[in-house]
Amino acid sequence: MAEKKCKGNGKKKFILGAALGAIAGGIAGVLVAPKSGKETREDIKKGAKKASTKAKAEVKKATTKAKAEVKKASAGAKKASTQIKKDVKKKTAKK
Repeated sequence: MAEKKCKGNGKKKFILGAALGAIAGGIAGVLVAPKSGKETREDIKKGAKKASTKAKAEVKKATTKAKAEVKKASAGAKKASTQIKKDVKKKTAKK
C-alpha cells in the first residue's frame, strides 16, 4: 500500500515540477525578450489563455477518468456485497 502512495506522490511532484518549470521559463523568456511593453502584455495574455484552455482540458480529462474509476469501484462493491449476502444466506440456511 505504501508503494502506491509513493508512485502517486512521484507523479504529483513531477507534474508540479514541470508546471513550475514552465512558468519560470515563460517568465524568464518574457523578461529577457527585446519587445515593447504592449507586445509583452499581448504575449502574456495569449500565453495565459492558452494555459487556461489546456488546464480546462486536463481537468475535464481527469474528471472523466475519475468518474469512470468511481463507477468501476462502485460496480465491484455491489458485486462483492451481493456475493457476501449469498454467502451469509448459505451459512445461515445450513444451521
